Amino acid sequence: MPAVTSNDRFNKTTPVFADRLRFFALAFRDIFLYFIAKKYDSFIAVFRVLSPRYLEWTSRIRARRLYYFALRNVPAYRDFLKDKEIRKWSEIPCTDKDTYIKKYATEQRCNNGVIPATGIAVDESSGSTGIPYNWVRSLQERHESHAFISYFSTYCFGKKPWFTINAFSMGAWATGINMGVAMQRNGIIKNTGPDIGKILHTLEFFGPGHDYLVAGYPPFLKQLYDYAKEQNFQWEQYSISGLVGGEGMSEGLRDYLLPGFKKVYSGYGATDLEIGIGGETPLTVAIRNLARENQDVRKLLFGEDSRLPMIFQYNPVMHYIEVNKNRELIFTITRKSVLSPRIRYNIHDEGGILRYDQLSKKLASLGIDIETIAKGSNNKNLTFPVMWIYGRRDFTISIMGANIYPEDIEQCLYADIELAKITRSFCQSVLEVENAAVRPAFYFEITIAPTEELKKQFAESILEKLIAMNADFRAAWHEYPETLKPEIYLFRVGEGPFKTDQNKIKQTRVLKPQRAIE
Repeated sequence: MPAVTSNDRFNKTTPVFADRLRFFALAFRDIFLYFIAKKYDSFIAVFRVLSPRYLEWTSRIRARRLYYFALRNVPAYRDFLKDKEIRKWSEIPCTDKDTYIKKYATEQRCNNGVIPATGIAVDESSGSTGIPYNWVRSLQERHESHAFISYFSTYCFGKKPWFTINAFSMGAWATGINMGVAMQRNGIIKNTGPDIGKILHTLEFFGPGHDYLVAGYPPFLKQLYDYAKEQNFQWEQYSISGLVGGEGMSEGLRDYLLPGFKKVYSGYGATDLEIGIGGETPLTVAIRNLARENQDVRKLLFGEDSRLPMIFQYNPVMHYIEVNKNRELIFTITRKSVLSPRIRYNIHDEGGILRYDQLSKKLASLGIDIETIAKGSNNKNLTFPVMWIYGRRDFTISIMGANIYPEDIEQCLYADIELAKITRSFCQSVLEVENAAVRPAFYFEITIAPTEELKKQFAESILEKLIAMNADFRAAWHEYPETLKPEIYLFRVGEGPFKTDQNKIKQTRVLKPQRAIE
């Protein structure tokens, strides 16, 4: 079927006749999808053969249907659009926290303007970009999200029963509780939270006879692995894999973890939307490693950007994703079960998307066969599209036209294994020095006592690798070496700017502009 284009007839308030026919046809497809999604095997079998063009078409039509559904049923959304001139889909204004979430009460953003009295769960965002927010979700939408997480985990880690240790933070945070519920489908689950002592005790108590899956934030898995080695825990006797999420993960960190973890895959989600939007697969990890090693692959897929993004596959039946002119991903959750619909919602994550067949053709132009790229994997590729994520645009610092990203610093860090071993966390900032000049500043939380010699080692290693991997920084460095020379600050665990991380779900990655520390 042909893809919907921006030239299709579009009515702001009521579907045109062609849309009504499409929505009617979708009702029958929804019934089919409902039954095939009940079992993992049927779900995977269908999504291995569906045409990527058909998936794209279906995703767009489902998004249009949800737009009209929200316009009829959600008071806030109706008010949001009341004075807007809209002649086509691309003219529908995007929503985000500032323009929509903060402007309207939670009830007004729900279907029929009310929060039902039963079956509702409230998640709280971590507040990594400001104050925490509350997000209400229906029982059915949580059930659908849990099923996709379970299927994604089965696809990546295998069908054998897993003993999952859920090390995500518990409480009102979206990931922790939902991950625990989702992974019950895959075997045994113990919700320890990020408690290293409890996790190691659990492993000792139940012994090495299980296949373990530890789920948590990427930096926590490093802390767990490092501590286990320090305590001479018999880690090598166990079969342990890692499922991470909540923030980005560099290939350097994956390399660091893989001697101790059989497999490590990451999931992508956002509390603003839902967890389990996408996930790494053997295919996307293979592509990311190719892009890391081969500049031609990186440029062909991602352009001139020197960063190596995270790459995920996502289910277009559940989410319709667009990319705006600023390379930000725009999400529409396409399911009527969502209590508080999100139509063209922008969480300000920078990245891109590509249909599976388009990806295949690009790789083929370099002589790479997409069907055999994931060496060692027993899984046939899914025809899901891919999306890549660089991270939040507001986590960037910019000096002399050079953008420096947290992902850059993480890659520099894990390229030096000795520094990576002693580093717990890091963040960056713009530093104000004499005569109102500015310089980049990098702060590292380390597990040993800081010394001037160690500070020099960090400074030389980070600068050398940053020049090598960040093209913008390299160009600016040749013109303004004194201005671009970073200041390095080392702190013991829980000290300096990392003191506030002790009570936070996610680690701080960027600080407000700072003054030089004497």
